Amino acid sequence: LREFWRAMLAELLGSLVFVSAVLGASVPGPGEASTGPLYPALAAGMVAVALGHCFGEISGAQVNPAVTLSLLATRRLDLVRALVYVGAQCLGASLGAGALYFALPLKTTADCFVSKVPLEVNAAQALGMELLSTFQLVFTVFSVEDHRRREYTEPGNLAIGFSLSAGVLIGGRFSGGSMNPARSLGPAIITGFWENHWVYWIGPVLGAVLAGVSHEFFFAPSASRQKLVACLTCKDIEMVEATSVSRSSLSTVTQTAMRAKQVNKQEQN
Repeated sequence: LREFWRAMLAELLGSLVFVSAVLGASVPGPGEASTGPLYPALAAGMVAVALGHCFGEISGAQVNPAVTLSLLATRRLDLVRALVYVGAQCLGASLGAGALYFALPLKTTADCFVSKVPLEVNAAQALGMELLSTFQLVFTVFSVEDHRRREYTEPGNLAIGFSLSAGVLIGGRFSGGSMNPARSLGPAIITGFWENHWVYWIGPVLGAVLAGVSHEFFFAPSASRQKLVACLTCKDIEMVEATSVSRSSLSTVTQTAMRAKQVNKQEQN
């Protein structure tokens, strides 16, 4: 139970730090023009790497309801924990946005960190950009986690940071490149701006779930039809994964033995 609440607090604090860092990079200084998506992209990527090191072993440093819901959809997370995490992420994002708002020298600059659809883009186009940006981010997250489960030494936090920065650069001029419903919710609560807010929930959540499902059941080394059926029928996925891994290992051993026999025959001849 202690570990559960510790993980919840990690998600709350992580979301607070993440949102305040990204929003702080989005706000221009007094007399400055808008800097575009470059500064928020760099801030998002760097703070994601830092949070991965700080809270990765505690809660996974998800700090994003879309990521959490994708883990729930692929049954990597149970329902109660997922709901608590989403609540903590939204609360942390609101506290982060509120702290930054009260720290701003000019309150009017708060409009710069609100997620909104530009006038040149319609809501459907912004939805598509959020879906695409979040898809590539969450697919990277699942790939990194899969490598970690197999004890690879790849610097996974760095890959996630790069993917997050790329997502902000992809969607920054068309939808704001939020990819995170909590990051959009916090400023909306503080400023009261709710126009097209649904875009920043449906787009990221749909993109995240599609990425998680496609990786787990089509691209992961343990992907199989049996695993997909187990997920849809609420059976034990880990047991199916263990069976598929043992089969693949057995197949590898068999192939190696057959090659050794062929080599021995050739040497005898």
